Amino acid sequence: MISRKRTHKLEKLARVYDDEVLPVWSRRFGRMVLRELELPDRCQVLDLACATGYPAVDIIRRLGPGSRFIAIDSSSALLDVARHKIEEMGAKGVFFRSEIPGTRLPFADDVYDLVVSNLGLTEMEEPGAALADYARVTVPGGEVRCTLPLEGTFQEFHDIYREVLTKHDKNDTLARLDEHIAVSYPTVADCEGWLKAAGLNRGRVEVDRFTMLFRSSREFFFAPVIEFGPLAAWKEIAGSGQEMQDIFWYIKEAIDAYFEGRAFAATVVAGCLIGHKPLSPEEETTFDTGRPDMDPVALGPETLDTGIPEALAEIQAASRRRRDTEEEVELDAFVEGKARPDHLDD
Repeated sequence: MISRKRTHKLEKLARVYDDEVLPVWSRRFGRMVLRELELPDRCQVLDLACATGYPAVDIIRRLGPGSRFIAIDSSSALLDVARHKIEEMGAKGVFFRSEIPGTRLPFADDVYDLVVSNLGLTEMEEPGAALADYARVTVPGGEVRCTLPLEGTFQEFHDIYREVLTKHDKNDTLARLDEHIAVSYPTVADCEGWLKAAGLNRGRVEVDRFTMLFRSSREFFFAPVIEFGPLAAWKEIAGSGQEMQDIFWYIKEAIDAYFEGRAFAATVVAGCLIGHKPLSPEEETTFDTGRPDMDPVALGPETLDTGIPEALAEIQAASRRRRDTEEEVELDAFVEGKARPDHLDD
């Protein structure tokens, strides 16, 4: 069950997503999915974590007659925006489902010619196991394309965070930060290992780098791409109560001091995992994906959501980084008129 605060946050995100998150974040990753993408004349496509429909809309424009496109996201609020875009296009054979794309997808083996997920792997607790299941539902000869941020993303902020924690002897917090970075931003080698374990041939990881600029610490923390992205995890790492507030006072002051008179630059390292399911036994290699054998569950047309919006109360969080907290805690360092605590001068 989703709290009222969580539902409100999703509704707000749906309203601002296309204007403020998509251009500076999701589109930069989604373009990598579209790069040199080839589709059969008649094909079936699965889009996991489709959000408001990018790059789904561009892929749908390329589909031939008789093709089918299935879009899944954990947020009905975001899916409603995507539905509206598709309705305006007048596209046929497009279906939407509001559910969590878990490690085991509710589809039979060998169904889709293309499986894409723009930033969806970041929502999975076991991205390698999820990628293996994406490969399972792909037809032999089909393709899997997934994007996610890689090691080095937000490095400038992480360096400042580390410096603050080291200076104030927050060793336990520093360990939590390092664990978060290792889990949230995998290396290229990690991704190559997932592709191999999933049994995907011609596997490769394409890498792009771009920079987001912010005029101040306030603009950085209040940017929707940060507010609806990693900020909740960064707060959780810092702890709770006054300890968390103190850490973010120090971070704010460090950013504004180091970058006074110039923009705070945040690097993003974007990765796109691309692999093909083997066509013949000669091309196949046996890999242990860590998944128990399960009977395939087919998802027939009668179970597809054809456009009726589902209740927002049924939306479920997709990962530990989007789990509800009892209450969203405002950062004192950015509250209008809030005085810096005297004890920070000690």
